[in-house]
Amino acid sequence: MRYNFDEVIDRSNNFSAKWSEMDKKYGSNDLLPMWVADMDFKTAPSVIDAMRERLEQGIYGYTTRPSSYNESIVNWASRRYGWNIKSDWIIFSPGVIPSISLIIKEMTNINDKIMIQEPVYSPFNSVVKDNGRELVISPLIKLEDGNYVMDFEDIESKIKDVKMFILCNPHNPVGRVWTKEELKRLGDICIKNNVKVISDEIHGDIIFKGNKHIPFASISEEFAQNSITCTAPTKTFNLAGLQMSQVILPNKEDYKKLDSAFARLDIRRNNAFSLVATEAAYNHGEDWLDELLEYIEGNMDFAIKYIKEKMPVLKVKKPEGTYLLWVDFSETGLSDEEVAKALVEKGKVALNSGISFGVGGKGYQRINLACPRSMVEEGLNRIKMAIEG
Repeated sequence: MRYNFDEVIDRSNNFSAKWSEMDKKYGSNDLLPMWVADMDFKTAPSVIDAMRERLEQGIYGYTTRPSSYNESIVNWASRRYGWNIKSDWIIFSPGVIPSISLIIKEMTNINDKIMIQEPVYSPFNSVVKDNGRELVISPLIKLEDGNYVMDFEDIESKIKDVKMFILCNPHNPVGRVWTKEELKRLGDICIKNNVKVISDEIHGDIIFKGNKHIPFASISEEFAQNSITCTAPTKTFNLAGLQMSQVILPNKEDYKKLDSAFARLDIRRNNAFSLVATEAAYNHGEDWLDELLEYIEGNMDFAIKYIKEKMPVLKVKKPEGTYLLWVDFSETGLSDEEVAKALVEKGKVALNSGISFGVGGKGYQRINLACPRSMVEEGLNRIKMAIEG
């Protein structure tokens, strides 16, 4: 490999939420953090070089976006997903969840119903409730082989009065990369019932061999006009601290509404570094990403083999995408509270409890494997110590 993903980087002075905010959630920072979904790898050298060049200019005033910025996003979507988008569909946003919150505010009314599929990234739940909308949950179905599927019958039975559907594609935390057939069936239901789809595709670049990310809006013109897609380079290139994402809106009326909302808040500009980082990542970071995917998939294979051989009481299925492993602890005989306590007090490791992801999360823990393999092994040793203890 050209890039050294085995390098262990000291993040103690990195102002890292992942490493320095564990005391707020777990009561201690003396833990190995395998929770917050960012990576313990340096970003692509092309990104570092672009930011270093920008830093050395010494002036960090208000930025203006050149046309090359949106062109880098257009070209990335075409190369990676075969999705042909247009530059004038793209709106800059400081983040995916702020985007979803603003879309809900602008395109639904108080007490409108919004559907999500749990277990899912917990801000999906809170962003609906915090905006005064009514949450409708259609739980995913777990099959006997550990795979998850959408419950289309349940969706159809609950969707009649729903105004908006928030899709996680690929899905965090269960690791599904939804197929074209699944997305088409969901999209047809939403079209039939006049339900707008927000598709959060921030994990769309972290896809393992044998799977393909299908942007929801790429399936048909009808789906494109009935959906809003949120993407970002932040998960892909470990840039969450730069606060940038993009919203893709082929529907002109939707574009106008959201663009006006961002204008009212005066948050339409990149900061000085997110501007150059995005272009550098999308234009020059592809070889780095390809090696990253190979390394993370190796971490997944390593972790699953370790669990099956040394902790067979835990149940796990390899994800199709994301760098997050969804692990079933239910056969340990411990409650969620007992598992959480053991992990922190005996294992000295911080994981995300499954119950934070809502319905279907009971008995699970989410493990972030975007770190050097030596840290993956250390984390697994700590988990083993915790459940044995």
